[in-house]
Amino acid sequence: MAVFRVLRAAGLGSLALGAASVSNTYRFVINRQQVALPGLTRPVRVAQLSDLHYGLFVGHRSVRRWVSAVLETQPDVIVITGDFLDSGVGTRRHRKLLDELSRLQAPLGVYGVWGNHDWTSLNTNAARTTFAERLRLAGVRLINNAGVQLRDDLYVAGVDDWWFGTQDLDAALRGRAGGAVVLLAHNPDYLTQVPAWVGLTLSGHTHGGQVRLPLFGALKKRSTLLNVLRGWVRGTRIVQSPAEGQPTQAPAGEALGFVSQGLGVTGVPLRWACPAEVVVFELEPAPA
Repeated sequence: MAVFRVLRAAGLGSLALGAASVSNTYRFVINRQQVALPGLTRPVRVAQLSDLHYGLFVGHRSVRRWVSAVLETQPDVIVITGDFLDSGVGTRRHRKLLDELSRLQAPLGVYGVWGNHDWTSLNTNAARTTFAERLRLAGVRLINNAGVQLRDDLYVAGVDDWWFGTQDLDAALRGRAGGAVVLLAHNPDYLTQVPAWVGLTLSGHTHGGQVRLPLFGALKKRSTLLNVLRGWVRGTRIVQSPAEGQPTQAPAGEALGFVSQGLGVTGVPLRWACPAEVVVFELEPAPA
């Protein structure tokens, strides 16, 4: 009986740990950030989704929750910084994802770029072209190596994936008529290629490490930049978050970037100590 009680306790403990792991994996937070950007003349709210990884571990119900949360923040513009799909999804099972993404609405539009898992899942030019068109019909405009002048004081650009795509920043910035620039680049390693006058680069890719253990840290680092797993970075250095209520200031001489922990998972259906997040940026004019 004593052995049975021990086994039962161990079993209950394993079930509790498993339930906690599942809960931690599929919960998410709204991460609100303030940024002062040169070139802006009036505020704008940008919502960032990243690393959806729709596929084996992420289904349409998760995407529905993320989309609903984004809509509640009432953004002016919505961006998706890559990895719509998990590897191996191929050209199947996209309809429910697209149905949910079609609910995204913002006055200035919805824009996205490819991530590395989009390339490995959509592994032919034909597959990528077809999926890009389906995204367009769902209201999501891909801006791989392209840009859009959203307002006279705001230009949004994007580059293709750093690992598998070909990046053409000149093409992405060619249509800029003025104002602040927000650049979408899935992998934060691309920040080393971005000139300082680009006000803000938004990335994902790292999942914040996805699983971060005490003392050990992240099990897998998906960025070659030292410790760039999440949050604010300048060039190749971590930037400390400002005091609450104070905006991050675009620096002189170094490109400013933000790395989202993303929303989905890949490899294993587990997150630990780095919750999924929707990031909402309150962009405001920088002081003269």
